[in-house]
Amino acid sequence: MVIKVLLAEDMHMVRGALVALLNLEPDIEVVAEVSSGDQILPTAKSVQPDVAVIDIDLPGKDGLTAAVEIHESLPGCHTLILTSLGRPGTVRRALDAKVKGFLLKDAPSDKLANAVRSVAIGRRVIDSELALAAWETDDCPLTGREIEILRVTARGRTVADIAAELFLSPGTVRNYLAAIVMKLNARNRVHAIRIATDAEWL
Repeated sequence: MVIKVLLAEDMHMVRGALVALLNLEPDIEVVAEVSSGDQILPTAKSVQPDVAVIDIDLPGKDGLTAAVEIHESLPGCHTLILTSLGRPGTVRRALDAKVKGFLLKDAPSDKLANAVRSVAIGRRVIDSELALAAWETDDCPLTGREIEILRVTARGRTVADIAAELFLSPGTVRNYLAAIVMKLNARNRVHAIRIATDAEWL
């Protein structure tokens, strides 16, 4: 049986290298490539992959949001996060997003292929040290929506920009930001961003 893979990676050279590596395996075939998070779910619905290999930091929708959507819409497709971000907070977010695997981009090529095989049959593949560190970190008090808003705020966006990007009213965005500052016991939004970044929640 050939494992069908969807690959989501925005860097063209990296994506090309990963496709070439995976297609060298006799039992793995990359059936689709996308470069933004917004393309993941529609493409997955079209090609019905067994495994989606997704980078976290993608243009548009982030990889973990797309992973949640795949989990909800295509339960037969398992997700493997492949990223250069090996921080414990990132791993914890990946676990919360119901991903089956988490590997760093600099992992050996045979490790990637074996991870795809394991994830395809429902096994969880996560670096043991990263997984342990993830469970030792403090739980984030923010909701997924609050993290999303704080992440956009950290990019220097105004309230109006955030409202337009996330299809919310400016008043709703301000309410979210006020709640975030209160939950984190922060002095202001900038301090809240620093607290969340240091805790690796963003």
